[in-house]
Amino acid sequence: MSAKRIAFYPGSFDPPTNGHAEVARAAARLVDKLIVGVGIHPGKSPLFTASERLEMLHEVFEPIVAAEGASLDCITFDNLVVDAAEAEGAQLLIRGLRDGTDLDYEMQMAGMNAVLKPRVQTVFLPASPIARPITATLVRQIAAMGGDVSAFVPPAVLVRLKARFGRTG
Repeated sequence: MSAKRIAFYPGSFDPPTNGHAEVARAAARLVDKLIVGVGIHPGKSPLFTASERLEMLHEVFEPIVAAEGASLDCITFDNLVVDAAEAEGAQLLIRGLRDGTDLDYEMQMAGMNAVLKPRVQTVFLPASPIARPITATLVRQIAAMGGDVSAFVPPAVLVRLKARFGRTG
C-alpha cells in the first residue's frame, strides 16, 4: 500500500475566488487529500470571518476536489505555513502563480520554507489566462463599490458578497 499523498494549500481566501478554485482543482489531481488552510493574522481585518471563509471553502471546493478523486479538509492556522503543513502531515505545499511578480515572491518563500522544513516540497501551479488577473483584494474592492464580480467568484461566494455589500453583479 502506498503512502497517502497530502497537500497543504494556504491562503487568506478573503473571499475565495475562481482562481483559488482553479488551483484547488489542479492540486486535487496530484494528491489523495487536499488540506486548505485559512491563515489567521491578528493584525489584519478580513471582510469575512474565518468561520465564513471555511464555510465558503467547503461549499465551493468540496465538489471540485471530490470530482478529482481526492478528499478535502479545511482548517485555520496562525503559525508558519510550513509548520501548519507539517502538523497536518502534508508533504506538498501548494502555491498558485499568476505572473512573474508572484513567481519572484513565491521563489523566495519556497527557498526559506525548504530550509525550515526540507520534507515539505513547494509545488507551483500556474493560473490559466482567464484567472490571472483575479485577486481577492480586487474582488473585495470592486464588490464594495457595487461592481459586478460574478465573473471572478463562484456563485456561493457571490451570494455572500451581495449580502455583505448589496448589488455586486
